[in-house]
Formats: sequence, structure tokens, C-alpha cells
Amino acid sequence: MSDPTDSELDFVDEVAAFFAREGLPLISGRVIGWLLICEPAEQSAAELADALAVSRSSISTATRMLTPSGLVEGVRKRGERQEYFRIAADGWSRMLESRYAKTTAFRHVTERGLEVLDGASPQRRERLSNVAELYRFLEGELPTIWARWEQHRIGPDRRKGLGESRPSS
Repeated sequence: MSDPTDSELDFVDEVAAFFAREGLPLISGRVIGWLLICEPAEQSAAELADALAVSRSSISTATRMLTPSGLVEGVRKRGERQEYFRIAADGWSRMLESRYAKTTAFRHVTERGLEVLDGASPQRRERLSNVAELYRFLEGELPTIWARWEQHRIGPDRRKGLGESRPSS
């Protein structure tokens, strides 16, 4: 494994900054960034720490944070004791699917808030009402978007193998 180039580290830091704006610690974002471009695709904690010039304990904390979402997964190689980390093949989909699954739960929370504010002035209810409406909309639309993504992901050649006909051009 070679050391990352300055431009690769710039990319890693750009990914980290993006995820930091989403509330993720910088080191977790840096791990995601590096795992997106590193070679080999599977990296041990020591390799991640070396490439990113951080402590192994920071890597351990980051990978513990990233694996529950399904984006990053730990794998073991036969005959080796250490764990390697990689971006899961369907990790982005799993992470987003998990996030979207919470839409209904949060809609319930907002509707409970509207019940609490029953009888309050429209001005007081407006912010919460707007959020509840957004989540109702998303709850209705996301299943269709997700189904379209799954069809797109499979692609016409794979759909044909599953018994579907290929769309004509």
C-alpha cells in the first residue's frame, strides 16, 4: 500500500467536511473518504491510521460509529486475526434505507406534538405542522423512489435475467 497523495487526502478531507456538516465527527468522514478510494479496498485499522495519520483508537471509535449503519463493514480474512474495513457493496443503499425507515416514526412524533398543541394558535402550530406535512409527503413518496432505485440498480441486463423483458430503444 502506498501513501495517499495530497490530492487524495484533499478528497478525503472534502468527504469529511461534507459529513461533518451532517453531524458526523471529522475522523469518521475521513474514514469514509479513504475507504471510497483506497487500494486495496479493505483496510486494517493500522492501515487506516497510517494513511490518515491518526491514532488507532480514533479509527476504532470511527469504525464502531460507521458499522451499525451498514455503510462500512468489518471483514476477516481466513487465517488472520485482524479485522479489515471496507465500504459495503450495498452500504450506501442500506444507510439511506435505514434513514428513510425513520420517516414514519418521526411523522408520528410530529403528529403527537400537534395533538399536544391542539387549541394553540395557528402561529404556534405552524412550524410543527410544516414538518409533519413534509414527513407525510416523504412517507408517501419514498417507497416509490426506493422501488425505482432498486429497478435502476438491477439494470436492464440483470432484469432480463430475472424474467423481465428489456425495454425497447
